[in-house]
Amino acid sequence: MSTQLEAAGIDLVEGYGVEQMALKPDSYVVGNAISRGNPLLEEILDRGLPYISGPQWLADHVLQGRWVLAVAGTHGKTTTSSMLAWILQDAGLSPGFLIGGVPMNFGVSARLSGEISDSPFFVIEADEYDTAFCDKRSKFIHYRPRTAILNNLEFDHADIFVDLAAIETQFHHFVRTLPRNGLLVSNAAEASLERVLARACWTPVERFNESSGWRIKGDDADGSLRLMRGEEKIGETHWALNGEHNRANAVAALLAARHVGVPLDKGLLALSRFENVKRRMELRGTVRGISVYDDFAHHPTAIATTVAGLRRKIDSGEAGSALRPPRILAVLEPRSNTMKLGVMKAQLPASLAEADQVFCYSANLGWDAAEALAPLGEKAVVADNLHDLVERIVVAAQPGDQVLVMSNGGFGGIHGKLLAALAA
Repeated sequence: MSTQLEAAGIDLVEGYGVEQMALKPDSYVVGNAISRGNPLLEEILDRGLPYISGPQWLADHVLQGRWVLAVAGTHGKTTTSSMLAWILQDAGLSPGFLIGGVPMNFGVSARLSGEISDSPFFVIEADEYDTAFCDKRSKFIHYRPRTAILNNLEFDHADIFVDLAAIETQFHHFVRTLPRNGLLVSNAAEASLERVLARACWTPVERFNESSGWRIKGDDADGSLRLMRGEEKIGETHWALNGEHNRANAVAALLAARHVGVPLDKGLLALSRFENVKRRMELRGTVRGISVYDDFAHHPTAIATTVAGLRRKIDSGEAGSALRPPRILAVLEPRSNTMKLGVMKAQLPASLAEADQVFCYSANLGWDAAEALAPLGEKAVVADNLHDLVERIVVAAQPGDQVLVMSNGGFGGIHGKLLAALAA
């Protein structure tokens, strides 16, 4: 983000010192990572200065009067939002967007609008995490979309929600904000979402991922995509992504784009030119025949999906050396608040089962990673020092191996460190 701000000509002031009061801003936008006790926030409150949450600021100054397309769900929000924004862009609708990642088709994570300055459309990644220290509602409550996608719903954010039912309630509150002339695109395969809709819904619903309705079939080997409605093929294309999760993301984006006037055949053609999102199975480099990937996966379901996707890529012959079967070396940093709490630790061994070796960075954890990964036996390595972890990976890696690094943070620049150490 600092790189994007610099490119946009925006100065970045790091830290939260009280001396920043001298900047005399018109208003303070307070992010949800800022808690009571933060020195700058305490000074703002003591002086009675104007402040606002990020989502509320967006609602008041960016989203008001626009046709908002919001993408919600535990997994796939960033990728689906990127697909949707690109489909609209490819159709000439020039949408604004705010996405929690960098879509490679755009090269930036946010813009007000494209070439058409008065474009009414705005795509936003709609997060269920809470809004700010002063507003414990989910962020997506502020966005008031006309078109909304509910991709999936699992338990996450254990630092905020006590159980899945608490998150379902927030999704119910989100559904209550949708207008009668809107559209709700929902994953029919998710029992949790069906429970949300059963509580009340005033908006037309279009379901996907059900055998009698909308779904996408495909083949990772040739990159084919076939949009189906029941047993009828509506259209087809080829694209660069793989995995059932991405095919589900694609059908949701196609249906949402159709709601604003993009025909399904045009949407499919746009997907053939979709370049994915940075940090989604992004190849960072290959040294001595060893490939290093970067992926944002940090929830056990996302970890399992990412490892399985790379396994299919290997099995299709797209990765590795022909001299021997390529191996997956999974490198994990349990960094999210939920993972640090250890709520998901029992699910980790199963999520990493398809990896040939597992390397876990255990610094700053409140639980024993070695004990949690013990079901994986000798193929699991745990280290609380980044330098030691890199050394262990480099010693283990062989030509043809695929090193899959998974974290929702920067992971101490481990990707560059690995590539440099492998080259040396």
